[in-house]
Amino acid sequence: MIFRLYRAVAMLGIAAFLSITAAATAQDTTRTVGANGKPIFAWPNEFSKANSDDWLHVHHREIYQLRPKVLVLNFANGMSSVKADAKITELFLALRESSRYHGYEDEDASPELEYQLFKYVDLQDTDAVAEDQVLDGNSTLYPRVPNWKEGINFQYGQLFSEKFAKLYGVADPNKPGRFLTLKELVDQGQIHEVWFFARQGKFGAPFECTEVKQAYDTAGNKIPGKSVQAGNGGTPEQPFIGRSLRILFVNAERGPGCALESLGHAIEGTSNSGAIPYFTKYFTEFAGFDLKQRFNMPFDKLYDRDGAELSYAAPDQIRYTYKGKAGKYLSYYTVGGSVHFAPNARHDYDLENTAPVLSTIEHYRLHDGQYEKDMKEPWTIGKIQKYRQLAPDCQGPWMVYWRQNFPSFTSLKCTDDTRKQMKSWLPFLYY
Repeated sequence: MIFRLYRAVAMLGIAAFLSITAAATAQDTTRTVGANGKPIFAWPNEFSKANSDDWLHVHHREIYQLRPKVLVLNFANGMSSVKADAKITELFLALRESSRYHGYEDEDASPELEYQLFKYVDLQDTDAVAEDQVLDGNSTLYPRVPNWKEGINFQYGQLFSEKFAKLYGVADPNKPGRFLTLKELVDQGQIHEVWFFARQGKFGAPFECTEVKQAYDTAGNKIPGKSVQAGNGGTPEQPFIGRSLRILFVNAERGPGCALESLGHAIEGTSNSGAIPYFTKYFTEFAGFDLKQRFNMPFDKLYDRDGAELSYAAPDQIRYTYKGKAGKYLSYYTVGGSVHFAPNARHDYDLENTAPVLSTIEHYRLHDGQYEKDMKEPWTIGKIQKYRQLAPDCQGPWMVYWRQNFPSFTSLKCTDDTRKQMKSWLPFLYY
């Protein structure tokens, strides 16, 4: 089903895709009735429109779909609007498919994410660029760090300026001649994320995905005035505007899978930041960031293993080398894996190993195995083959499948430690 949709939209482009989804959402109100007779909601809605609204955590369990609006900027000189259009379409479709709980086996699974394009802003140079300004192929409007030497070369704070407000071109209805800033657009719920196209070269690059996120306590309430860096890297130069905001760098020369990988790292970053204790607790378990506790390994995460290749003598045995010392664990299994590590990965980015390794990824928190434990079954890379066309490049195919196993609004049998239905993880993106 998703591939028929993908082919059709790839031919028609983002405008057709948006008109189709707009027509669908026009027939579907943001408030409906759930199976228990109580109202459930799409977000944003008449009660909540903006990131970090209190409504989100109060009504978390009642949100059946998220429809975030994205501001897309294009700094990549030479990248046509047609190509940008296609890349936005591809990423929207991959994210949509990734939000269908167990969609790899359930053709009727509903998407929990329906991204909307708020505005595409072309910031390419229209005139020839002086030779000393060509640099990495990005436009002169790209907010470079002055006198850059090494590291990140993008000034995130500039995106919040009056200068960029004029470039976004969203008129302030209360002040003729003035334009709304990025903070104002977020406060009003007109946008929920920012994506920007740029080229990466020898003159540096932006972070993959940043987010300055509102922090919450263990009860799910905001901690007034407290924010944390919750992306894949971050800089104090990106201000906290009183609401969470994710800013994604989309490499103009790579496929949609690379952007999905960056967004995956941002999900890991949100967990690592501790911004939302409930999410950190369960994502740590899902991603296998608790290996010391579960298996008495010398590291918590496979990321921290010092780069040595892993091996599996059997589906339930892992062997590794850490700081020059060989180690192994019998009765091993993975839960959900992480961005770089599918359940049977031998090293970072390994999407080729055909050997099976035990995993509970498709049974996470379902308590459907012996003694009400999650069922373990051999996992192989064949599980992700169907997504290699949908999300090519980087870890994209794995990211689509990985996210399809996140607890969702429809995963009724997926329960937390209180034996309540696990809160869907996707609304946390906009806390």
